[in-house]
Amino acid sequence: MKKVIILLAVCLLTISACKKQETTETPAPNIPTVPQEEVVEISTSFGTMHLWLYKQTPLHRKNFLAHTDSGYFNGTTFHRIVKNFVIQGGDPNSKDADTTNDGSGGPGYTIPAEIKSTLKHVYGAVGAARTNNPEKASSGSQFYIVTNKAGTANLNNDYTVFGQVIGGLDTAYTISVQPKNSKDRPYTNIEMQLKIIKLSAAEIKTRFNFDVAKADSL
Repeated sequence: MKKVIILLAVCLLTISACKKQETTETPAPNIPTVPQEEVVEISTSFGTMHLWLYKQTPLHRKNFLAHTDSGYFNGTTFHRIVKNFVIQGGDPNSKDADTTNDGSGGPGYTIPAEIKSTLKHVYGAVGAARTNNPEKASSGSQFYIVTNKAGTANLNNDYTVFGQVIGGLDTAYTISVQPKNSKDRPYTNIEMQLKIIKLSAAEIKTRFNFDVAKADSL
């Protein structure tokens, strides 16, 4: 009987010691997470471009990210190219073999204009294409990239600039000088694949020499 009592006492002391040790262990440090920014990557047969989408144009930014995430843009082409002006794409009509309706398609809605005087049509600016309408509402998917190194100031205040190419401007320029027909459509389809990559502001600065904080303050 005494042996049983002694064994029980030893077990209780052991359990108590283990619990005490567990409660006195140093908790793991709470390491803060680094905020991640969203960058859009456009892959083509001529190279890759990376786009920064301005937070100052939230409707256009949200719409473009949603299309990218859903795969809507994949397989569309740069259906209009003009040297020293722009390259334009994002039309779902450009996915098929019928080239006569390229430039007239979209998701069936427009986006209210978000024209900001601080966001200019500089080299590499990403703008929203649109039809001629008094509200200057943008296409729900078609976009263009400025390929004129001097910019296209004549478009300022008439079209929404909602992004900037931060990497791969040479790819945009190469696309702009490809052989094309009289309607500015390339003879050979220039398809695109888009995806979202997440990087910290520091990584964006290192990789693309682009200042996120400065862009957000424009």
